[in-house]
Amino acid sequence: MNPILRLYRGQTDIDFAKWWKRGVVISTVCVVLSVGSMLTRGLNLGIEFRGGVSWEVKAPGVTVSEVRDTLSALGMEQAKIQIVGTDTVRVQASAESQDLVNQVRDVLAGMVGADPAEVSVSNVGPSWGGEITASAVRALIVFLLAVMAWLTVRLEWKMAIGAIVAMLHDILISVGVYSLFQLEVTPPTVIAFLTILGFSIYDTVVVFDQVQENQARVGLAGRMTYTEMTSLSMNEVLLRSINTSATALLPVLSLLVVGSMILGAVTLEEFAVALLVGLLSGVYSSIFVATPVVVWMKEREPRNRQLRVRLETSRAAGDVPPSSTERTPSTQTGAAGRAPQVVGATARGSGSARPSYSGTIPPRPRKKGKKR
Repeated sequence: MNPILRLYRGQTDIDFAKWWKRGVVISTVCVVLSVGSMLTRGLNLGIEFRGGVSWEVKAPGVTVSEVRDTLSALGMEQAKIQIVGTDTVRVQASAESQDLVNQVRDVLAGMVGADPAEVSVSNVGPSWGGEITASAVRALIVFLLAVMAWLTVRLEWKMAIGAIVAMLHDILISVGVYSLFQLEVTPPTVIAFLTILGFSIYDTVVVFDQVQENQARVGLAGRMTYTEMTSLSMNEVLLRSINTSATALLPVLSLLVVGSMILGAVTLEEFAVALLVGLLSGVYSSIFVATPVVVWMKEREPRNRQLRVRLETSRAAGDVPPSSTERTPSTQTGAAGRAPQVVGATARGSGSARPSYSGTIPPRPRKKGKKR
């Protein structure tokens, strides 16, 4: 069957346990690179965090390179120059004296043929950025505690730990990308980092909720280990997770393409880049970070250890068919008109396995009744 059609019908049979091991290696490498980059290179903090001066003036038709060439005579080649909107030039840099501030203002006014009073000058202190950072850290701590409590009540505490680990993973990866590529960190970036957390939790809960539903089915839970049941749950919600992620990424791409590239909204670009990195990391972590952490903890419970030993013994003796061919009732019926799959099962009283059939049974023709 076509893989896309199988995905649409929820009939994928991906061995996620094998991919989880690779995901742990990839995540470890990414986290080490992120932490190493933050310790060695640091973050490219915006003017709101390190302090400086901002000049803005209306300059239709002026390019960034022209402004930089003009300011090079004042030794400001490293200044941050942006075109805000369609006709506003913004220059941000650290100015050591008031004379330099006035000189930059006069040069910008002369370049566009405006009065120096038309150039807006703003002094930004580093304390404002520090206050934003402190508020963000407090919000992060409160958010983590609230999520931990809610997931513990809604699901269980081990799943809450898995979700928290995935969120911390997403934050480290997102900040590490900004450090590695020296992207500027601004207040909109910090807000975007906090926004990422909500999506990371949402996608993770979708997976955990399906695991809880399958775990509650005694017949299914008795024929599979916890790892196999979780892998089956991942196959069942894979399409839902893809749809959720695509729906969330489309508006972010619109912000980057329409808001930043077409309309020239710099603030939208700073916000959207952080969201894009965080959303991609969130999709990855819900499958390859949060879920393996929960599986690792659950497999060490006495009940699940005993179940694994019993199933391995039964399968070695040929009494129980491999679980990879089994499906839950919800995935057997699927769409209307599709017949269930018949899988290998143990013959009653014989102790031997019946031949398995991986195809589908055609629907029985309806009997035509006589019209009265």
